[in-house]
Amino acid sequence: MSLSHTLKAFEALDSAYATGKAVLDLLAPHDRSIRASVETIQGPRGKTDFVRVVVPGTAGKQKGGTAPTLGIVGRLGGVGARPSRIGLVSDGDGAVAAVAAALKLASMAEQGDALPGDVIISTHICADAPTRPHQPVDFMDSPVDTETLNAHEVTPDMDAVLSIDTTKGNRILNHKGYALSPTVKQGYILRVSEDLVRIMEMTSGRPAVTFPITMQDITPYGNDVYHINSILQPSIATEAPTVGVAISTVTAVPGCGTGASDEADIAAVVRFVVEVAKEFGRGTCRFHDQAEYDRLVSLYGSMAHLQRQA
Repeated sequence: MSLSHTLKAFEALDSAYATGKAVLDLLAPHDRSIRASVETIQGPRGKTDFVRVVVPGTAGKQKGGTAPTLGIVGRLGGVGARPSRIGLVSDGDGAVAAVAAALKLASMAEQGDALPGDVIISTHICADAPTRPHQPVDFMDSPVDTETLNAHEVTPDMDAVLSIDTTKGNRILNHKGYALSPTVKQGYILRVSEDLVRIMEMTSGRPAVTFPITMQDITPYGNDVYHINSILQPSIATEAPTVGVAISTVTAVPGCGTGASDEADIAAVVRFVVEVAKEFGRGTCRFHDQAEYDRLVSLYGSMAHLQRQA
């Protein structure tokens, strides 16, 4: 079950001493089935530890196979905002989900349930990230800029990306649990994936919930236009189709708020991304219709310029 792995990840990151090494220690018992690494990066507003976990598939690229690779990015500014806030902040949900997914997939591999395709999980750990003003509630900021985050969290090997991010600081998505964005690919906002909707409904037992995004949300941070948050920022760093998995609430909750993380909601996201990983690797889950995307490009041209900073 995903809840036990979520609780382990939650406890490891709900600490003033949360670091990338703490995540490596958590994953150490599974080092026969995964490869985990950490790199500390110093930014203008502090430092953070980038964590990357590779879970090789039975027919994945890591072993010379052709099965597609899924990227799972835990997106956030930081897991803590010390010293102004004590404890795990709401913004840390993405990191908790990513680490829990890595634990679950590693455990599955050791139990003989390795997936066909590789899965690459990445996030970053910072227990004392800065905050910044935002309407309707304050955001968490990051010690490093978006370009640096993308450079360490998104890799060319990823054939599709799920970006998990707390998305509670708005009045657009009024739902307790999680929701899916439309697929984004090289500046195009495409239709919501039918396969992802099916998997969401299967793992939740409820009707799928989606949320709207705008052209602004898929442009790089720093261009002085409003973004719902950073959930689609990985899409600017890849040609692969990218979908946001938004952990959400009914009311607007600050990213720097503590006591606002729901372990059951995070575990539901972990269940979802693990099932997507299973199906994507065996070719039964598509993030987009490639022929339809090609048709759009032939009719209206490339929108890849939206991935670049103006």
